[in-house]
Amino acid sequence: MPENAHMASARPSEKKPGEDDQGKKKRKNKEKSWASGPRDPFEMLDALPEEKQQEIQKALHLFSLGQGPPRSLAEARRHTYHFWDTQPVLKIDEEVTSPGPVATECGPAREDPFSLPQGFVWDTLDLQNPTELGELCAFLNENYTEEDDNTLRLSYSPEFLQWALCPPGWQQQWHCGMRVNTNQKLVGFISAVPATIHVCDTAKQMVEVNFLCVHKRLRSKRVAPVLIREITRRVNRHGIFQAVYSASAVLPTPITTCRYWHRSLNLRKLVDVNFSSLGRNMTLQRANKLNRLPQMPKTSGLRPMSESDVSAVQDLLKSFLRGFELSTVLNREEVQHWLLPRDGVVHTYVVQSPEGVVTDLLSFYTLPYTILNHQVHKILKAAYGFYYASTTTQMLELMEDALIIAKEKGFDVFTMLDLMANRSVLEQLKFTTEDKSLHYYLYNWKCPSLTTDKVGLVLKR
Repeated sequence: MPENAHMASARPSEKKPGEDDQGKKKRKNKEKSWASGPRDPFEMLDALPEEKQQEIQKALHLFSLGQGPPRSLAEARRHTYHFWDTQPVLKIDEEVTSPGPVATECGPAREDPFSLPQGFVWDTLDLQNPTELGELCAFLNENYTEEDDNTLRLSYSPEFLQWALCPPGWQQQWHCGMRVNTNQKLVGFISAVPATIHVCDTAKQMVEVNFLCVHKRLRSKRVAPVLIREITRRVNRHGIFQAVYSASAVLPTPITTCRYWHRSLNLRKLVDVNFSSLGRNMTLQRANKLNRLPQMPKTSGLRPMSESDVSAVQDLLKSFLRGFELSTVLNREEVQHWLLPRDGVVHTYVVQSPEGVVTDLLSFYTLPYTILNHQVHKILKAAYGFYYASTTTQMLELMEDALIIAKEKGFDVFTMLDLMANRSVLEQLKFTTEDKSLHYYLYNWKCPSLTTDKVGLVLKR
């Protein structure tokens, strides 16, 4: 309490009627306007024109870039992980002598959900319900991922989310949402899907955890750890205690770190929206000439995958992925789900020999961006490299055919991670990299650090 508080209250007031404690005349209008308290800043923001809201959000986004989690191991060594230090994960720089679980005794899974702050409730989303699926699409598209300059935002379709979140063996309770109790607005989400992961000579039943998303207005409220604890509890209830996941931030502890590489297919549009830039002394005409692709694929026998190819593709992938230290193991139903072509979602092609044998495979999935604040362009169509297998066709030729097909289908850019053997062809095919890294993690499983060419697992964005 200030020293003069008692003194001030002891002196009788000498102010005149209509004056305040400083002898100034009261402004009745001001007094009335504050009687109900200050306005909600979010309501004030919502009342602004859309263009002004986007300008403010961009400024806040740029301001927050320097305040986020560590982006390098050097930063991570100086960082205190209050949440992750309580979890069964490797510590930063911890050495692994032999693969295996971090926590050998997990005990019975907790039955009751974790507590939420007052005003919030847990929910399980029903993605077979078009209304709830659309709600999740809108929530992720508005809150999940944006580029650092706030000009591009990933745009998930209902078809993509059903593909990504409802593979064989999916569990509805693993589509975990958090809502505002009063209006049932979705403000948090996290998901898990079943996966068999081959890691260091061991095939382990795990889950892939993805789409951890918190409403922008709750980012500073430490909601993410609560979501992670709850999805862990729900998965543990099914007897699964390991998970694989990825993040752009450095957490304890990455098992590998990869980069996104991009190949321009529509260079003019990419330059227009600042996705790509031209180098010094490089003109658009010359850059287009350097990036020109053949009109038609070169590989003989290349055709879209069909239902009759499922068993052959499963065998092909099983043989190809066996050579990696970290990879996925797909059964017949999973190959059917993940790789059979779906309009607007996934594109898969096989190479068939004259004898009718499937010898090679290429695939990519569709994930467009919404372009913000641009008068001409609204959507950037991006193809993401998925699984492939090369046995008789040179990988360089196979990947070039993938680029040709994607360009023919109207994609603007083709993106790949430098996993598997990708790095050997990326520069030859005129891919360029970016500064961002994507880190792979294992939950409750020890694994030595791996170089990206030892990884045969593609985690979707």
